[in-house]
Amino acid sequence: MIPRSTRLCLDAAAEQDPALRDPALREAFELCRRLHAEHGKTYYLATLLLPPGKRPYVWALYGFARYADEFVDSLTDPDPDALLAWSDDFLKSLDDDEQPEPVGRAMAATMRRWDLPRDQVEAFLDSMRWDITETGWDTYEDLNRYVYGSAAVIGLQMLPILEPLTPEATPRARALGEAFQLTNFVRDVGEDLDRGRVYLPAEDLERFGLTREDLFAARAEGRTPERVRDLLAFEADRTRELYAFAEPGLDMVHPTSRDCLRTAYLLYGGILDQVAAVDYDVLGRRVRVGLPRRLAVALPGLVRARLARRDEARWRSA
Repeated sequence: MIPRSTRLCLDAAAEQDPALRDPALREAFELCRRLHAEHGKTYYLATLLLPPGKRPYVWALYGFARYADEFVDSLTDPDPDALLAWSDDFLKSLDDDEQPEPVGRAMAATMRRWDLPRDQVEAFLDSMRWDITETGWDTYEDLNRYVYGSAAVIGLQMLPILEPLTPEATPRARALGEAFQLTNFVRDVGEDLDRGRVYLPAEDLERFGLTREDLFAARAEGRTPERVRDLLAFEADRTRELYAFAEPGLDMVHPTSRDCLRTAYLLYGGILDQVAAVDYDVLGRRVRVGLPRRLAVALPGLVRARLARRDEARWRSA
């Protein structure tokens, strides 16, 4: 059973995209919404500030990314071979317009509606495949090649849905996607170590007199040594530079999209603030932005977003 709130969003999207009247496709988007709500609470909250008719497509982007990521990131049941088969089937099915799997069906519909380039999806899937074999990156430049596919393209795929007003929005959207990913790397360094991976460049570890083995040992002991904290502070500062570059892009999209984007920007940036507040002691704990803080950021944005949609409706009816 699709919840009423989801049905209303799908109905709004179907006004511009009649394909979303198909019951099976609607179920596929609902599956993506559940994946988004369960695994991406911060981003999902920000999505609620978008016009209803745009929300399903964001659910699909997130659901597709999460579904693929779980094949290689699950701590209990990873299945890299299934990722290879699933991604190959998805790309092949784009050619004959037949999507037997629901998450892929919602993603394909989103690609059609917003004319998303296939090469961006291929870049994302390439990054997921790298997670099967790559457990570390020598330089920041090397890591950036992975981050392009795993995160920057997500920002680029979001951009048409947000309706950019200037070409300058493109590099800002890419930078914001990268900043979100690097934020995750700083916060989740312990969980990534549990998966045998280090998303902190080897050249940065060397800068602070550290090795991969030092990180694994600290994780096993549930402590964050001073040199590791210094390293994470360095990575956080680098990430804040990306946020600073991305910030002007928040006003380079349609007015009805701005509060969603700004809320995501503030909440993800707040993760870095929370990490700094515990002095980068993250190898023995997971830092979260609490619900009160999320609501304090999102609720004023929700009011502004509704006013923006009302003004848009008045303009269109004038």
